[in-house]
Amino acid sequence: MKFLNPTTGPAFFLFFIFIISFSSAHEVTLNIRNKCRFPIWPAAAPNAGHPIIAEGGGFYLPSGQTHRITAPWDWNGRIWGRTSCNFTSKSTCETGDCDGKLACNSTIGKPPVTLLELSLQQRNPNFYDVSLVDGYNLPISVTNKEMTPKCSIGGCTKSLINSCPPELQVVNKDGGVVACKSGCLAFDLDNFCCRNKYGSPEKCKPSVYSKMFKEACPAYFSYAFDSPSPLVTCAAKEYFITFCPSSSVALDQSM
Repeated sequence: MKFLNPTTGPAFFLFFIFIISFSSAHEVTLNIRNKCRFPIWPAAAPNAGHPIIAEGGGFYLPSGQTHRITAPWDWNGRIWGRTSCNFTSKSTCETGDCDGKLACNSTIGKPPVTLLELSLQQRNPNFYDVSLVDGYNLPISVTNKEMTPKCSIGGCTKSLINSCPPELQVVNKDGGVVACKSGCLAFDLDNFCCRNKYGSPEKCKPSVYSKMFKEACPAYFSYAFDSPSPLVTCAAKEYFITFCPSSSVALDQSM
């Protein structure tokens, strides 16, 4: 009697196709695009209990390029962009640095940094937002593959680097402004940070600084109790995350 080779027969082929289909069905595709006029180093850090994605949590992305990564369909974490990185010396990234490492693993980027916060929900819609609660370094937009309006987060209408007041500025060694702190990060006061007796929407109101952030980037969280909530709910399997989506703010930095 002739037996089929279990690794080459039709049953194995069908099983292999099933495994590939099952795996892809349980992942979300994230296309990371760099439309800035300079290279960036996108990074990702998972929330507790979730796996590391994005090639160990960080990679190099030249201007004009797109890099495709995948995340499990129940992944929770944050994505941000780092600027002016140098991993060949003691010098690290000017913004968003994670202990001087290219692959951030689970290390969160040093603020101020614009954060994309993601909560992927298996068979349910996904939740995501862009937050300036700790400050700003780069504009970000998000949309699903079909560019559905309710799934989209727009970029900024003007540059927060150019309009950042002196008391919030982060400058590099040449004196150039590279990021803008939030009021909470700059002053560590309860009324700016929405904590203690200010830890509720009724007690913590927009500050002069969060209003400035909101004017420049209306689709982002400008402070902890921003209302109406900029949180987006969208059931999709593929997204485009774009740094410097608008030419008007792509000149924030000239690296």
